[in-house]
Amino acid sequence: MSGRIVYLNGEFVPEVEAKVSIYDSALMFGDMVFEMTRSFNKKQFKLRKHLERLYAGIKILRIPLKISIEGMEKLCYEVIERNDNSFTSTDEHRLVINVSRGPLGIYAHIFGEKLEPTVVIADFPLKWTVVGMGKLFDTGISAIIPSQRAIPAYLLDPKIKNRSRIHYQMANIEVSQYKGDNNWALLLDTDGFIAEGTGDNFFIVKNGVIITPEGRNILRGISRDYIFELSEQLNLKCIEKDIEPYDVYTADEAFMTGTPFCMLPVASLNNVEIGVEKNKKVTKLLLDKWSGNVGVDIVKQIKNWNESSKERNVKSPSPYQFKKT
Repeated sequence: MSGRIVYLNGEFVPEVEAKVSIYDSALMFGDMVFEMTRSFNKKQFKLRKHLERLYAGIKILRIPLKISIEGMEKLCYEVIERNDNSFTSTDEHRLVINVSRGPLGIYAHIFGEKLEPTVVIADFPLKWTVVGMGKLFDTGISAIIPSQRAIPAYLLDPKIKNRSRIHYQMANIEVSQYKGDNNWALLLDTDGFIAEGTGDNFFIVKNGVIITPEGRNILRGISRDYIFELSEQLNLKCIEKDIEPYDVYTADEAFMTGTPFCMLPVASLNNVEIGVEKNKKVTKLLLDKWSGNVGVDIVKQIKNWNESSKERNVKSPSPYQFKKT
């Protein structure tokens, strides 16, 4: 197998040689929008939806990108094609698409007065992200509310998927200090309502109704949107409404959604067990339907990666949790 290839500013370069300027606005200000995708059986899932969200952020943040959404989609598939020989038959493609404003204007002379947005499309095995998560389908996540709050949309709109995410990291670090295993942060908004996790969306189930926080102060995830599709296919009611911690404590079920793992059950909030039904019937119905739609046993696939990826350091920080070393 050959090394992986990255698209970087008009060129396809070896992954180890892909570099971004130290003067880039992404480094200076976190001034970057991004998307991370996944495949099922090597076929990209909702890539166009991810790109539509990416381009909404590019438009709102006024990044002067000349590549059209069609051109970006074509580049994504070219990166996948160039890298496929570097993946095993059981790997899935995890694209990372980063777009920043590029180097700041005061450094223009370093770049011959030619300043353009920075565009990076990388591709690596999905199992890197989800290794160690297989057990969570059985044990569930232990959600913890940290003191760190979600940033409300009137300060920094989380619906724009951006790299200014230090508040996520601070929440993860705080939650890592709590006793117990499988602790994941669940943020409140500034009004005290449940908002989102640090890279995932949150749902509860009460009396057969699937409920998720309103979309005003959260990243409206692609996987979150798909739960509404699955619910319709299963003739289940799925709604948005404000959720208080009390609503979570008294729910029948709870789960998180995110692109890499799709869905994971949440067993408790602040060490208070959620529900009494161990089978998590609605959660299982949704996950089984998702697996059937994409032709992949999602739980089995991730559990198999657990067994085959012992070389990965599962104790290191992830986008979802920060573990003490």
